[in-house]
Amino acid sequence: MILSRIARFVAVALLLAAIVAGGFAWSVFTRPLQLPLSPYEFEVRSGMSLSAVAHELEAAGAIRRAWPMVVLARLKGVDRSIKTGNYEIESGITLPQLLAHLTQGDATQASLVIVEGATFADVRRALRVAQVKNTVLDLPDADLMARLGAPAQAAEGRFFPDTYFFAAGSSDVAVLKRAHDTMTTRLAAAWEKRAPDLPFATADEALILASIVEKETGRPADRPLIASVFINRLKHGMRLQTDPTVIYGMGAAFDGNLRRRDLDTDTPWNTYTRDGLPPTPISLPSQASLDAVLHPPPSDYLYFVARGDGSSQFSANLADHNRAVAKFQKGGH
Repeated sequence: MILSRIARFVAVALLLAAIVAGGFAWSVFTRPLQLPLSPYEFEVRSGMSLSAVAHELEAAGAIRRAWPMVVLARLKGVDRSIKTGNYEIESGITLPQLLAHLTQGDATQASLVIVEGATFADVRRALRVAQVKNTVLDLPDADLMARLGAPAQAAEGRFFPDTYFFAAGSSDVAVLKRAHDTMTTRLAAAWEKRAPDLPFATADEALILASIVEKETGRPADRPLIASVFINRLKHGMRLQTDPTVIYGMGAAFDGNLRRRDLDTDTPWNTYTRDGLPPTPISLPSQASLDAVLHPPPSDYLYFVARGDGSSQFSANLADHNRAVAKFQKGGH
């Protein structure tokens, strides 16, 4: 009898525990999240685990506890399927819906990919085929930037390369503002931690050079030294003499071949004919390029030339550079 009563008690206790646990799970997974603001934006950086994202969201007050999100992801088998990018969620979203966003399982979600080294013209084209409402894409750059609250800025270089996730049907201005705000925040943070004795008067000048470094980098490992070459040239009062700026200044006239006469034809972006930095960025630089120009490694290099395999050959003087050009670009030895 005693064992029978104990068994019944244990069974009832387990049943009650299951009911309580089920009710708790139902509450956690169906109750809308109490976001700190709506829409709420957050970033999933490269290499972040789902657990790390969950703990950051908990710290920001977007979710009450990290562990239910982690448990749900493991139960669904998607804990290793999280996608890097910049997210926007709105009030009313539940934990399972948030998880679907993070793993791109929600068909109502759209995305915009801004590629490192792209131009703002490329961003316009990408937005035209994205699932956004067209409200500013047909405006001139100056009017578009005014709508973003940055009327004094040129559009080029001002949008951070990343993947932006948003609800299908969002406006183009809402998506652009997120990319613009992200670049503004990233640039300010990088500028605040910059190395001493750099040849920049403003963060905008660093952004311009970062955009050039982005276009000149064929192999990521060479990026810091490419930045150091341009930094050294600016410090020595030498012209940058970089082809991507000439190509940018040519606009639609560039046919894929850069000729001697193009290098001699003056435009505001021609760094063969003009001293210092061009008036605007020429591309959308990555975080790596921002870091490279604001923390360049010490070097005495003043020149570099492409080897033909994506890497660059660096030289400290013109004689060595001319030999490198002859070897790698003219077929000499």
